[in-house]
Amino acid sequence: MLVTGGAGFIGSHLVERLLADGHTVTVVDNLSTGRSDNVPSGVTLQRATLGHPRVTFQPLGRIDWLFHLAALADIVPSVERPVDYHRSNMDGTVEVLEWARQLQCQRFIYAASSSCYGLATEFPTPETAKIEPQYPYALTKWVGEQYALHWMQVYGLPVVSLRLFNVYGPRQRTAGTYGAVMGVFLAQRANREPLTIVGDGSQTRDFTYVTDVVDAMVKAAESDVTGVFNVGSGSTHAVSELADRIGGSRVHIPKRPGEPDCTFADTTKIRQALGWTPRVAFADGVQTMLDRLDDWKQAPVWTPHAIASATAEWHRRLA
Repeated sequence: MLVTGGAGFIGSHLVERLLADGHTVTVVDNLSTGRSDNVPSGVTLQRATLGHPRVTFQPLGRIDWLFHLAALADIVPSVERPVDYHRSNMDGTVEVLEWARQLQCQRFIYAASSSCYGLATEFPTPETAKIEPQYPYALTKWVGEQYALHWMQVYGLPVVSLRLFNVYGPRQRTAGTYGAVMGVFLAQRANREPLTIVGDGSQTRDFTYVTDVVDAMVKAAESDVTGVFNVGSGSTHAVSELADRIGGSRVHIPKRPGEPDCTFADTTKIRQALGWTPRVAFADGVQTMLDRLDDWKQAPVWTPHAIASATAEWHRRLA
């Protein structure tokens, strides 16, 4: 099995699951956000940056399943550096699709993003909802999905694209750019700083625990189905509720353009096709994160001033 991005947050959990299931795993990662110590012993790690420039993967054996998780993430840097996102998330995906085609992989699993739905108006949001990316990250992840589906149409590569909703869990990135609310809050709480609530905190998110996402990926690889599927928790929770569970003081900052008031996956399709259901309740998942709060003490602590500076270009371009 091959996992691109296997040293990262979701990828490392996937690698652990594949090893536990008895598979031999190779990881391709450039370690820009992933960590080598996330890769378990017995796993081959090949360091490479997809799309900058073209790289060649050297398989050590047969690759039956290829899981493509490597990507540049986050809204802010995608607005500031759209060409880098194009190279990584679009050119890089084509590169990996060509590996899969040439290696005659039996399954190609693409980690897509629910951000492709943009400011959705239908809840829960089905796979047939309007595609309306609001920023370059969302666009490049969706175009990568279209490339994968086109390789299935033209070359017969069996593809499953999983549109992931608000994934969280242990080893969630603790360094780098301003990112998802869960990590921002945990670092603030660990360092006894106020939680920065965007707007009034009534916006809701479909927080999906990482092991549930991994289970969906494995079930997709084990199946013979193809196509696009949402992966979500089956519920949606307000940011203010998350803040209540994490605890501590709080401060409110302005709402941002291009951010939805609600994310909520319709998971009917994946439940019926794969028999997949999420298992980790929101309260249990958040408690697991709080039990590991010390992991966040060295993470960047985002203050209102730092957030305003980091997101200035976001506001300017997307307003």
